[in-house]
Amino acid sequence: MTPPGPLNFDWRLVRSFLAALDQGSLLGAARVLRASQPTVGRHIAELESQLGVVLFERTGRGLVPTATALKLADAARGMEAGALQLAQTLSGAQTQASGTVRITASVPVAVQLMPPLLAAMRQTLPDIQIELVSSNQVSNLLRREADIAVRMVRPDQSSLVAKKIGQVGLGAYAHRSYLARRGTPRQPTDLLQHELIGSDADPAILHGFQAMGYPVTRESFAFRSDDFIVQWQAVRAGLGVGFCADYMARTEPDVIRVLPGLLKIPALPVWLTVHREIRTNRRIRAVYDFLAEALPHVI
Repeated sequence: MTPPGPLNFDWRLVRSFLAALDQGSLLGAARVLRASQPTVGRHIAELESQLGVVLFERTGRGLVPTATALKLADAARGMEAGALQLAQTLSGAQTQASGTVRITASVPVAVQLMPPLLAAMRQTLPDIQIELVSSNQVSNLLRREADIAVRMVRPDQSSLVAKKIGQVGLGAYAHRSYLARRGTPRQPTDLLQHELIGSDADPAILHGFQAMGYPVTRESFAFRSDDFIVQWQAVRAGLGVGFCADYMARTEPDVIRVLPGLLKIPALPVWLTVHREIRTNRRIRAVYDFLAEALPHVI
């Protein structure tokens, strides 16, 4: 036999040795390991060659361990215990949802919808930490600026997974105090005589009026801000008529929808987007699944 070298042998050799030691035969070891008898015999022969010792005497009744084999048994069983513990640790790491997940969402969604959902999610996934990016800019998931995005625009990158989870209704709203002071619009053209709240640089609301044929300019809006939360607070303060998501208005009973059924504002689709790594990353998958289930009930 060759002299023993560094003990970098395959763990399968030790498993076969222990199975043969416990079962007393190659056939019994093969059954326990669900391997072929020649494979187990080859493993033991290879281990003997690497260690430079004889481990078993082959007899007609099976395998008889040598004194050396009995001395090595305790060390081998220690290796077995360590391997089992390692396997259990790795299995737990793969099944446990823990770590940090970075979510990006538009400002209104991040401010209004996400905190209650995340509070509920903490009860289900207590080992996950959340980083929430509140921005109206579309983060690039491909550059890993975020793990999950809640957006009103579907991404066009093929390496991203996008799921439409619902849509956000929009409407014209005003505070009771404003309507008591200025009156309630009865038809869409009445809005042109009211104090309007809209965007500054973002032309979306302006284009919406123009698409309906109304000669509206930036100066038609008495208050302008590109921050949707600021617009909402202006509505709540009674500055005028603003255009808000229905889920925002539901939080304030003194804010009233004007022109219900008469002013048609297209709803915004809501997309839950994630990198394809979701297939292998359990913590991202857990957060994605939670949001996919919870968000449709609050938008």
